[in-house]
Amino acid sequence: MSGKLYIVPTPIGNLKDITLRALEVLKEVDVILAEDTRTSGKLMNHYSISTSLRPYHMHNEHKTLEGLVKELRAGRIMAIITDAGTPAISDPGFLLVREAIGEDIPVETLPGATAFVPALVNSGLPAHSFTFEGFIPVKKGRQTKFTELADETRTMIFYESPYRIAKTLGEMAKYWGADRQASVSREITKKFEETLRGTVTELEDHFKKNSPKGEFVICVSGKE
Repeated sequence: MSGKLYIVPTPIGNLKDITLRALEVLKEVDVILAEDTRTSGKLMNHYSISTSLRPYHMHNEHKTLEGLVKELRAGRIMAIITDAGTPAISDPGFLLVREAIGEDIPVETLPGATAFVPALVNSGLPAHSFTFEGFIPVKKGRQTKFTELADETRTMIFYESPYRIAKTLGEMAKYWGADRQASVSREITKKFEETLRGTVTELEDHFKKNSPKGEFVICVSGKE
C-alpha cells in the first residue's frame, strides 16, 4: 500500500495565517520536506510540531526525486512545505507532485496562504480574469517575455525581488506604455505591509527614490 503526499501552504509572513488542518497534517505525517529547515524550524517550534524535517529545495529536488517516490510507494506519509506560501507556485514542489501522480500515489493539496491572491484583490485591478507569470527571467528570455505580454488583456501578476523592482517597472513602461496602471504590494501580512498604486512610471520613480525592501508582488492592468 502506497503512502501519501500532502502539499501544505505555510504563512507568507504572519504566523497566524495557517489553517488548523495544516497544523494537524504537519503533526501527523512521517516527515516534512522543507525548502529551508532553519526557516521552517521557527514555524515548527512556534506550534510545537516535532515531526522530522528534511531539506527539499531547488538544488536537490532532481537528485532526491527517485528516493522520495520510492519511500512514498513503500507507505511513507510526507508533507512538502516551502519557506512561505504554497509549494509549486514559484517554489519547489511541481516535480514531486507530477512524479507521485504518475506513480498513482495519492496527492492532497491543502488550501492556504499564497502572496499573489491578496495582492491581486487589493490592487483594485480586474480580478475576474488574470494571468500569473511568477518571476520574469533575469537575463535570457526577459525581452521576449515583455514582448509576448504586450497584447495581454487580462490583469498580469508578477513576483519580483527588491533588487530588480525599479528596473522591471521601467521595462514595463518601455514595452507596454508609461501610463499602464499597476499596483505593487510588499511584505504582505507583515508589520510593514504596503500597497502602492499608480502608473508603472510613477511606481518606478517611487522605488528609484525610496530604497525597496521586502518581497514584492506586481499587478499590472491588461491592454485595453
